[in-house]
Amino acid sequence: MKKIRVILPLLSAALCFAAPTVTKVEPPNWWTGHSLTPVRLLIHGSGLNGAQVAVTGGLTASEVRVNEAGTYLFVDLSIPRGTKPGEYPLQIRTADGEASAPFRIDAPLSPSGRFQGFSPDDVIYLIMPDRFADGDPSNDDPAISRGLFDRKKDRYYHGGDLQGIIDHLLYLKSLGVTAIWMTPVYDNTNKPNVRQAVNGQPIADYHGYGATDYYAVEEHLGTLDLLRNLVNDAHRMGLKVIQDQVANHVGPDHPWVADPPKPTWFHGTAAHHINETWQIWTLPDPHASATLRRDVLDGWFVDKLPDLNQEDPDVAQYEIQNALWWVGEAGFDGIRQDTLPYVPRSFWHDWSAALKKQYPRLRAVGEVFDPDPAVPSFFQGGVKRVDGIDSGIDSVFDFPTFFNIRDVIANKGAIDTLSKTLAKDRLYPDASTLVTFLGNHDVPRFMHEQGATIDRLNLAFTFLMTARGTPCIYYGDEIGMPGGNDPDNRRDFPGGWKGDPRNSFEASGRTAQENAVFTHIQKLARLRAKLEPLRRGKLIDLAVGEKTWAFARESAGGTVIIAINNGADPAEIAIPYRADGVFSSQLNGGDDLAIRSGRGTVRLPPHSAEIYASR
Repeated sequence: MKKIRVILPLLSAALCFAAPTVTKVEPPNWWTGHSLTPVRLLIHGSGLNGAQVAVTGGLTASEVRVNEAGTYLFVDLSIPRGTKPGEYPLQIRTADGEASAPFRIDAPLSPSGRFQGFSPDDVIYLIMPDRFADGDPSNDDPAISRGLFDRKKDRYYHGGDLQGIIDHLLYLKSLGVTAIWMTPVYDNTNKPNVRQAVNGQPIADYHGYGATDYYAVEEHLGTLDLLRNLVNDAHRMGLKVIQDQVANHVGPDHPWVADPPKPTWFHGTAAHHINETWQIWTLPDPHASATLRRDVLDGWFVDKLPDLNQEDPDVAQYEIQNALWWVGEAGFDGIRQDTLPYVPRSFWHDWSAALKKQYPRLRAVGEVFDPDPAVPSFFQGGVKRVDGIDSGIDSVFDFPTFFNIRDVIANKGAIDTLSKTLAKDRLYPDASTLVTFLGNHDVPRFMHEQGATIDRLNLAFTFLMTARGTPCIYYGDEIGMPGGNDPDNRRDFPGGWKGDPRNSFEASGRTAQENAVFTHIQKLARLRAKLEPLRRGKLIDLAVGEKTWAFARESAGGTVIIAINNGADPAEIAIPYRADGVFSSQLNGGDDLAIRSGRGTVRLPPHSAEIYASR
């Protein structure tokens, strides 16, 4: 026994002084002439304690720091302007040996046709790649071998991928879409997600919102090269691409959870943390306590998703660089930022400034899931709020209008409710840039509403495509797909898989009702592109009632008048307007609208609308 007591400490000591190893470098590359320098690298490995870092080629390494476990090393890498593209490995030396950390300098992508931003001139189309189309069945594994692939199970992988989107870009172009927003393509866990099990059954993170690697593409969707091809192909067809980013949290299986780079990397730990509340209204509330705000900002989303601590400067730097990296690597035109309010506004200010410095035309839209305009308006950039901070975020999703569209058009509410909601546009720095929508991946589909019909869906789309803002269409809504709460609202698009009984990407594979919705949206998109006031015009209410509404969109390009009948009976709508003239029917080919002595009249069938353009 005495001999064993002597040998074991010696073995343990030997293991503690092993040569350093490097397993990952984040970011793996950067660009010559970039606005952000130095770049702060996060190097993962082992035995990094006491490391010194050297680099050649004129680059400079400084501010070297290693965490207590010796598993993460931070180093600031200065890249002089004019540095030639190429490999610039870092040499990491400790008292016990050395290791090489790969790093590359690339030439930046040409800005021509890239980093374009988005605006009310666009029509956005939201795609959940796993549920859209399976263009490459070969990447369905390892989900198959690990029991996470089953199209009959709505919380497993179904096989949709980036190639499936590439294969259907012409379909999107024909619909009238000008921008694509994909849910996250980050690499997610390959294991069954037991921490977010439903009814005791593990799920798959097919949706992309549980990142385990911020610098890799989910292999079930494709590769980074394929992602670049998708963006390039879309750009060649005149389509923009918006990336979905998630700065608030990572997936529960991210390696950081078991081995964080710093003790302050997360708010709390898996064992001890706050359950994040959804009371985001407390953030602009002048009466809210610090505790209420802390529970929103510092808690773990749904009590499971590790909350990143952006107050830590290394976390903030990491996330800013990561956002810049994805845009620079793929050539994205914009960013949709998930769970925006749960991250400090001071971080969004810095994040936005860094992105705009490198990509001035790039635009970002934030998810602020709240029905009260006072809440999402607080997070749109353009002005300093009561906290003295301008978030810099260009736009937010118009959830207040979304909720009212459902209540009013699907469920027979009073249409003046919608008008009253838009009357609160005064709260926003710029309501004209809000992203408007009828549905998305987090809510039941429009056709799931109790009062929904195809006529009402078409009426809702008419309002969406003629009101202020940038309209967004959720995949499948253009054919009136049904679907209840998540995940039922994420059904596979019919025809996206070989062997599907019908192909709704083609008119011949759609039902009469599906074609009615598709052609209606197609016509609306063409009118929106043709009639500049529908995109940029000031919205002016002309006549508002319980069942009818008429408003104008006015700009230097002319005037368009929209008349809506939300009632179950035909309606005659008196429309006052200050300028006499004849306005041509654009949508249904009905009678023109003649304004005489400041007044005109239109007659509309139930649940319908018409668009009139000045001659």
